[in-house]
Amino acid sequence: MKKSILVLLLSIITLTAVNAQKIEMKKVFGGYTFSQNDKMLTLNQMQEVVKDNKQVFELVKSAKTNQTWGMVLGASGGALVGYPIGTAIGGGDPKWVLAGVGAALIVATIPIIKGFNRKTKEAVELYNADMPNKTSYYKPTLNLNFKGSSMSLSMNF
Repeated sequence: MKKSILVLLLSIITLTAVNAQKIEMKKVFGGYTFSQNDKMLTLNQMQEVVKDNKQVFELVKSAKTNQTWGMVLGASGGALVGYPIGTAIGGGDPKWVLAGVGAALIVATIPIIKGFNRKTKEAVELYNADMPNKTSYYKPTLNLNFKGSSMSLSMNF
């Protein structure tokens, strides 16, 4: 019985030590997607994962602010461009000044979104630099085996 408890405890400790996985970045149109252990991460989830590393946490928090501002300005700019176009298509008298202001907002969004991409990329690189290299290659599986009247617990890497 003592051996079983020792093996179980050792397995849990090993699994916990191996569980700290790197965050992976994948370049997509307009930015990056983030994943950990083959699961996609939202920015909120990424913020939760990196909360123990203050420098990375602050970068993700700042990137999140950039993303919010970029979305607000981009959506506002799109609406201001779309409204006069819709008015023109509908046969009304469009106010092209609104489209110009909308275009200016869209252009202003570009450096904000680039800042978001730069900050998230830097945050992931800093976070991964703090991770031990060995653990990123392990994908352990924990198996509970029964054979006859005996039971075993195995961990495969």
